[in-house]
Amino acid sequence: MGHWSYQEMHEAFGWNIDQYVYFGGYPGSASYLPDEKRWRKYVRDAIVAPAIEKDVLQTTYIYKPALMHQLFHLGCAYSGELLSFNKMLGMLQDAGNATTLANYLEILGESKLLIGLQKYAMDNARKYNSIPKLQVFNNALLTVMSDGMTFEKAYTHPELWGRWVESAVGCYLLDQADELEYQLYYWRENNEEVDFMIVRGDKLVAIEVKSGRRQQNSGLNTFNQKYHSQYSLVVGGNAMPLEQFFSGNLSRLLE
Repeated sequence: MGHWSYQEMHEAFGWNIDQYVYFGGYPGSASYLPDEKRWRKYVRDAIVAPAIEKDVLQTTYIYKPALMHQLFHLGCAYSGELLSFNKMLGMLQDAGNATTLANYLEILGESKLLIGLQKYAMDNARKYNSIPKLQVFNNALLTVMSDGMTFEKAYTHPELWGRWVESAVGCYLLDQADELEYQLYYWRENNEEVDFMIVRGDKLVAIEVKSGRRQQNSGLNTFNQKYHSQYSLVVGGNAMPLEQFFSGNLSRLLE
């Protein structure tokens, strides 16, 4: 069973789109709002701790458990961002080498917690050697691992809110990936980028999130000219509303 969708959280608990973007899709946490401190404690103690201590550490041999915890905390806080393994090595204690971090990130991805998206490219070597784009599977993880953050602070700062919106779109796309059997990537060359690429067989869909961080999406045109995607989608801002995107049917784009 995947994480709860926006429609499910809205129908069950009356959450609006902004609450879903910030608090994510863990139904057990819904009863703790509007007390954000209690909500954070519940997510950390009842969801994050068991997921790491039981689902990960007790089922997979982890040579450096403390490093796994650090990587998880760092990766969640940087959801939606590109962060090279060399930079991670400089930010983590006793990090070892990039191979260890890549292995731990893969394990977190298999546990549906945190993944490092690869860059879209025509050849596999360029994909595997690309800088990972960190992405949580549930935006609640971004929120609880962002120290000192509150809903009011994030929502009232366009650049900050843009990070949450982009990450929430990534969560939705990851959740749909297993069901619709597609691969999810990002694309970037020089200063141009496309937030997400959906690939299934010969189908290619480019998705750009229009948020407070970046209003221009020239990368989408550049990508389409180079790779000729079947569909291009701009989500947020004055383009497709978030509610419509989260409630839509992605399978129609892959038919």
